[in-house]
Amino acid sequence: MEKEKILELFKTTGALQQGHFRLTSGLHSPEYFQCARILQHPQYNQLLSGEIARHFYDWKVEMVIAPAIGGIMVGQEVARQIRVRGIFAERENGKMAIRRGFEVGEGERVLVCEDVVTTGGSVQEVVDLVRRSRGVVVGVAAIVDRSKTRVDFNTEFYSLLKMQVPAYEPESCPLCKDNIPIVKPGSRQLISEQ
Repeated sequence: MEKEKILELFKTTGALQQGHFRLTSGLHSPEYFQCARILQHPQYNQLLSGEIARHFYDWKVEMVIAPAIGGIMVGQEVARQIRVRGIFAERENGKMAIRRGFEVGEGERVLVCEDVVTTGGSVQEVVDLVRRSRGVVVGVAAIVDRSKTRVDFNTEFYSLLKMQVPAYEPESCPLCKDNIPIVKPGSRQLISEQ
């Protein structure tokens, strides 16, 4: 699928937003990719996740894992299309954990899926979880890669859309200096069930 068509889907569904946003990474940005706005439409999730599934179809993926919350819809749809198990990791006491009876088997070939990568922190936590479980990370996939420099997960990293979007440290954010109200749209602040 052409990147221009993907970007157009983001615009028409309101998934590409303009304003002043505090990203999960703590950085500030004038643009935010709210992938849930596009993924709420099953036909678009099927289409976008299908691009990822096609890319990794012959990689002998045995399981897909995604960081909660943003990656869950992508990971589940990619798993469905590849016809493998799909699980997710979630925050517990501030750190990613594999819970709810989910397991990664020793030697199991795992694809990590995310909606948007900015710094890659959440994805790296999931990659580390899989490796600590002695699973084999065959790749990482995201719908949008908005990292300033290519994030290195020490495996294949595939994204449908690479966007260079400004992101600022809070102390040097021009939007803060202009007193533009900030919004925190991500999911990092959600508290997991005990």
